[in-house]
Amino acid sequence: MQQVLRAPGHRYARRHFDWKVITLVGIAHASSHFFQLVIPSLYVPLSLEFGLSFAELGAVVAVFYALSGLGQAASGFAVDRFGAKPMLWFGLGNFVLAGCVLGAAQGYLWLLAAAAIAGMGNAVFHPVDFSILNRRVSAPRLGHAFSAHGITGNLGWAATPVFIATLTYFFSWRIAAFGAALLLAAVLAMTVIGRRLLTVDVVRPVVTNDSAIDAAAGVSASATPRGGADLPARPVPAKAAGGGSLKALVSSPVLWGAFLFFLCTSAALSAVQNYTVPLLGSLYGITTVAASTALSGYMVGGAIGMVGGGFLVSAGPHSEKIVAGSFLAAGGILALIALQVVPSSFAVPLVVLAGMCAGVAGPSRDMLVRKVAPKGATGSVYGLVYSGMDTGSALAPLAFGALFDAGLRQAPYFGALLAFLVAAGLAAWIASRARASAGAPAESRAGATA
Repeated sequence: MQQVLRAPGHRYARRHFDWKVITLVGIAHASSHFFQLVIPSLYVPLSLEFGLSFAELGAVVAVFYALSGLGQAASGFAVDRFGAKPMLWFGLGNFVLAGCVLGAAQGYLWLLAAAAIAGMGNAVFHPVDFSILNRRVSAPRLGHAFSAHGITGNLGWAATPVFIATLTYFFSWRIAAFGAALLLAAVLAMTVIGRRLLTVDVVRPVVTNDSAIDAAAGVSASATPRGGADLPARPVPAKAAGGGSLKALVSSPVLWGAFLFFLCTSAALSAVQNYTVPLLGSLYGITTVAASTALSGYMVGGAIGMVGGGFLVSAGPHSEKIVAGSFLAAGGILALIALQVVPSSFAVPLVVLAGMCAGVAGPSRDMLVRKVAPKGATGSVYGLVYSGMDTGSALAPLAFGALFDAGLRQAPYFGALLAFLVAAGLAAWIASRARASAGAPAESRAGATA
């Protein structure tokens, strides 16, 4: 079938197939972002129902992101070993179960259990999504695929408060939780029906050493013995190959640099998501409703920026320049707001503009990681580096919250600027290492990119 789709006379069929894959993966990705905000959207009714403080409720969310971050790195290897489709079903199934546990909760331990189940489900999505997109979408539309992937995530975030608040208002918070479970069950059914679009063959490494992964990590070819260069390649048992890949990935500086890159980007996003409303109220006297509109505008602006970012990443090879420029612009705008040098009437539009700037970087960010992903280890790489997002989401609110409580009301936006600056520097470093490995001799470079 792949040969038919690639034939010159079937370009329309290829394009149609690509967009069906992009759409289905995007819906699944939106569902993961949707569930990330289910428990935070129920803070008030859960506090009233069980007599919990917001610190205790925050600990529930911390459990979610802690398990998601730990599980994401491991799930990447599971995706490479067992395939993307079964892991996707595992993640969606966990969300359905977590929603049911949440709806039936009888105490704090039930909430912690629901968060733990959901966190393990959330762990699989980035390794699954990018494994499918990299393997099933043709190169001319890959940048648009990454853009659509980011957009659907933002839309998932935007949909949760409306969905949960509406069901809670007309029925109860328990019905809202069960409704979330039902919605995720519908998405699970869609992926089962469209399973043909999600089928990705499991790739086993066939090299006898870690030279391919060393190349992706930027290790000099001279560090690899050349005596075996003329030996015929022979398959390595899956267990041995997987062990070698794990060892090489964990010891790769460039991949840990990518981990820190995502930690910084999620820390910046966390600053905006958690503190925009109190920051604008404190510095500019903006009402809670207007500040909430600014936060929603940041997410919508991010989605719009990702659309343009999809075209930019397809237009040239230097994705790190797009990332750096977008992050510097977003961080600079947030810093201007924090410095109180703009009229209060400009504060909300500027937050939206910052979201657009940050959104432009999304597709280029994902393409940057693809450059350092060895063939056959795509899921492992994405699982490792994207776990940095969960780490940043778990740690940043605690740090920024302490500073905010100490009276440093501008700290979250200045912190976002600092995080964006560090992320821009890391993007340039990662790209330079990727180009260095691309210039290595062929036998060291083989399979260095997915």
